[in-house]
Amino acid sequence: MTQAPQLPDLPFHAWTDTRLTLHLILQIIGKSQLKLTTRKNHWWYITLYVTSRGFGTHSIPINCGQDSVDITFDILRKEVVILCSTGRIMTISLKKEPDVATFYKQYMEALASLGLSPQFVPKPFDMGVDEPFDQLKEYHHYDWDFINRFWGIMRWNDAIFKEFSGRFYGKTCPVQIYWHHMDLAVTRFSGKKLPAMDSSARTLEKDTYSHEQISFGFWAGDDNVQEPMYYSYTYPSPEGIDQEVLKPDAAKWMDSNGSPMVLLTYEYVKNAKDPAGAVLSFLESAYQAGAKRAGWNLEELKVPAIKDL
Repeated sequence: MTQAPQLPDLPFHAWTDTRLTLHLILQIIGKSQLKLTTRKNHWWYITLYVTSRGFGTHSIPINCGQDSVDITFDILRKEVVILCSTGRIMTISLKKEPDVATFYKQYMEALASLGLSPQFVPKPFDMGVDEPFDQLKEYHHYDWDFINRFWGIMRWNDAIFKEFSGRFYGKTCPVQIYWHHMDLAVTRFSGKKLPAMDSSARTLEKDTYSHEQISFGFWAGDDNVQEPMYYSYTYPSPEGIDQEVLKPDAAKWMDSNGSPMVLLTYEYVKNAKDPAGAVLSFLESAYQAGAKRAGWNLEELKVPAIKDL
């Protein structure tokens, strides 16, 4: 990353219908992986990844592990591709802009032809949409210019997050897309196990927040934060964390459900002289703030340069 990229605009309201359609399709793909894959801690088995063609799953074992399938929202070909290790390839075209209900029917039929019938809850998760997937006819928007912009931004952030992730010796998750909020995220763990949450907590939170952690991410915005944004939070939030100095100066502490969260706008990064440097300094300062206040051993967890080994 020696040359500053020309990052595209991604105005929140300009692609709302397309963003929701994309999000719904990624939830369908992600929910399939949830039910077809064996469990891994902190829900890491259900996440999607930025790929060279769009957004996709990891290889999902089928037929008792003798075969596997990969499912990709292929932006270049404008289709969802189900690629099987047997050589079989199935596609659901998006060129004629099918509504989500039509896509869902075709997609589930394609999986069934492989003998797969993932029994997931057939409704969007935490999107404020109450109807099941097979009734969602109002979501049929595919502005490919904005989809490509979003994919390009996610590819760029994926590379930066991977660079940042490589600086940490402790337990860390892959750089991955949580289809819950359609955010790209990476999390560092201190190794400290936390007390179990009470029975009122959702299963989602019980596994996600079982251990002390600092999370970092990027998302395209939501109804509460109506612009693309980088974020970081420490869980549990240590006393006084919001008194720590952040970099760059545009990064700000905000309240999120009673706990401090640090935010940096994509607009600031896009216009920065060194966009990658801005993101890396944001991630590092947020990490230092949380790890310092929570008493992590910063030196032991730091990956040294090769020359210093």
